[in-house]
Amino acid sequence: MSLGDGASGGGDGEYGGVGQTRTRLPDRGGDVYGGARRGRSSSRSLITVVGVVVLLIAAIAFANRGDGNSSSGGGHNSDKPASAPTAASGTRPVDTKTQGIPSGFAHDEQGAQSAAANYAVALGSDGMFKKDSRHALLNRLYTPDAAARLQSPMDQAYSAGFLDKMGLDANGNAPAGSTFVSRVVPVGTTVQRYSDSNAKVAVWYMGLIGMSGEKSTDPITSTWKTWTFDLLWSNGDWKIASDAQKGGPAPVPGDDQAAASDEIRKAIEEYGGFTYAR
Repeated sequence: MSLGDGASGGGDGEYGGVGQTRTRLPDRGGDVYGGARRGRSSSRSLITVVGVVVLLIAAIAFANRGDGNSSSGGGHNSDKPASAPTAASGTRPVDTKTQGIPSGFAHDEQGAQSAAANYAVALGSDGMFKKDSRHALLNRLYTPDAAARLQSPMDQAYSAGFLDKMGLDANGNAPAGSTFVSRVVPVGTTVQRYSDSNAKVAVWYMGLIGMSGEKSTDPITSTWKTWTFDLLWSNGDWKIASDAQKGGPAPVPGDDQAAASDEIRKAIEEYGGFTYAR
């Protein structure tokens, strides 16, 4: 019997819709069992209390046994991800690349999210600050129509004046002895819309951008943003039809001490990025 069985009764004859009969006792003054049966009532109460305590101890023991199995990792399902929506799917990252960018994503929600995360990394890289590599990224990641539409506005956005403000020359190169940093680190993704032909995926990420060098006036800072991609399934992979960004959500800054310029430079040079899989 399910919990819903008998729920339509709702009268005095049932408990909470589970189909159990409730008996009304006759109205009497004082003790319903009468004065001569109080001793038995007390013994019944004692038995009830003892029974509840025993059940409570058994429940605690069972719960502790379950915790032990999960922490030891010996259970059959101990290595499986949780069923929460934000848990990792457990799917392996793609092992193919096209022009250095992960490609060949699955034709499902997981594949769309993985594609969006990796595309955010590519579009947030320092390659966008150089004309040739920027055009290559647009042609690789966007649909042909979108790439053609965006190329000229992108070139205008990454103008010589903008590059100069970032400490770069007109070709997007950093000064000698300095390292320009532009990285996107995805924190999570969510599917806002999905069908076999298109998907809308948002990527929440932390960005690092700035110049590392003794004479730098633009130190590397972190930003928090959300990047939303409208994706189309085209020629066996996900392609970007359009995208938009907005600030946040940003956590409260911690008490971490800012690293020296040389420490940041070494970290950027030594620590590589990832291929992401939802």
